[in-house]
Amino acid sequence: MKIHYVSVIGIVVSSLALVLGLGACGSDEPDPTATTAPTPTTVAPTPEATATGMMAEPTPEATATGMMAEPTPEATATGMMAEPTPAATTPTTTTAAPAPTETGALTPDDAVVLAQYAADHAGGPGAIFVGDPTHLIGPPPHEGLMFQVPEALYTQLSTVALVGSPELGIPGHMFIYDSDYYVELIQKANLTNPTELTSSGESIEIQHTCIDRNLPTCVLIQSYWAPNLAKRTNGQVNLSVVSFVELGLSGPETLDQVSSGTLDMVNIYTGYVAGVLPALEIQSLWGMSSDWESTYSIVTDLYPDIDRMILEATEGSHVLNRNWFAGSDQWFFGNKPLVTLEDFQGVKIRSHGAAMSDFITGMGGEPVFLDVAEVYTALERGNVDASANSALLAVPDRLFEVADYMSGPVIGFGYTNNVINKDVWDSIPTDLQQIIIEEGAKAELEALRLAPFQNIVAVQLNQQLGLQYELFSEEITNHIHTVVMPEHVIPGWLRRLGYPGRNADVVALANDKLAPYMGLFIAEDGSIEQVPITKGSRAQ
Repeated sequence: MKIHYVSVIGIVVSSLALVLGLGACGSDEPDPTATTAPTPTTVAPTPEATATGMMAEPTPEATATGMMAEPTPEATATGMMAEPTPAATTPTTTTAAPAPTETGALTPDDAVVLAQYAADHAGGPGAIFVGDPTHLIGPPPHEGLMFQVPEALYTQLSTVALVGSPELGIPGHMFIYDSDYYVELIQKANLTNPTELTSSGESIEIQHTCIDRNLPTCVLIQSYWAPNLAKRTNGQVNLSVVSFVELGLSGPETLDQVSSGTLDMVNIYTGYVAGVLPALEIQSLWGMSSDWESTYSIVTDLYPDIDRMILEATEGSHVLNRNWFAGSDQWFFGNKPLVTLEDFQGVKIRSHGAAMSDFITGMGGEPVFLDVAEVYTALERGNVDASANSALLAVPDRLFEVADYMSGPVIGFGYTNNVINKDVWDSIPTDLQQIIIEEGAKAELEALRLAPFQNIVAVQLNQQLGLQYELFSEEITNHIHTVVMPEHVIPGWLRRLGYPGRNADVVALANDKLAPYMGLFIAEDGSIEQVPITKGSRAQ
């Protein structure tokens, strides 16, 4: 499916231009508690364009499946959000939600309770889907997660993103809420029979090390999971958030440090730990999918395997929940457009992981690994010609100040994993453990509620800030599927796995869960074979 990026804003273009135009008349200083970039001073209409299903493949840069480009020091300096404070929300009155269409093993009484829960939380933080998608529409738990989009416009864009618009080429996101994974999350959150608090007098402080506290995923932990957990436990469990850079971390060491207990809890991004545990890259092989729904289906199908790999690698540290990175399609930000294969030849491009480096090499570029804090300066000084970043995260990273173009995309809609040290976890009373799990599931449900808006608005925000987006040519799209994936990305991953000598089980998993979407099968000798695509948008 092709996405008409500009048409998304065209739905409400006059009101958006008016709002942003008026905003330009005010102060240029951003709200120090918001994860937003300054309001643009001008708003110019851009020509209509289409994209290949919005993707080429990547994810929240610097994170889940590449998920996320970490913010630069400049971005942090602008207050792109230090300690967030919950945004006020307007109570919404709704009629009772219809009975859930899919509630797993719920009893009839539980289904009634769940429907009432959905009705009570409709229109704002905590809203869930059990039959009525309109319940999901409403503001996020922190105003910074609106990216300076006025609430009325936020609601309109969220609605269009949720249900989709075939005439505008905008895919909907109901696939999230109709999925088995979403139903399992509702069950995990235990909304119909929440665990009773029996502990008292405990004082448990858990420091969560997040990629960067200014990233939307980390903001959600600070503004939603942490306060809800403290309230639910009467202040007995306090979850604080610290950034990688504050602890001098670059990412690759995070798996070892949470295993050893140096870190209480940490956000594990597969791209960072590929050298330690390359099997995890199965969820972030850039280019493996060409649309959000297929990517979501792949990574949700893989989650039990990912949890098991991390549990085994850390000798017992648990994945509590996942950070969902919407708006994480990978784009190449630079001062020249990269839309043909010739454009990529010899271009130095910042990479955030091994699989992305293989992707860049396959395109003819020269990968340069840089952590998030180095991207802004590297582009500014010309140390790299372009940088692979997620669209949404490029906004707080302020890449519009050091780049003119964003070329792509490589599709991405995945997650990173929040892992807690085994000893820390084992020291927590059982009732509090279960409450942490339930509140973590509720945080995931909230992240997935916000995902449609973030996916759709990611490119628009960069456009409004002055970046020109350039869509990959059909030549590049074909090259990704026929050359980059089978000759670079997958073979590079197999080398890191040590296959065929080692990790045959991981390769079997890839053949089972990735091959139906990619059309690429890994033979016993490590060669790559073309097979029919039977799942996803490219199914034959």
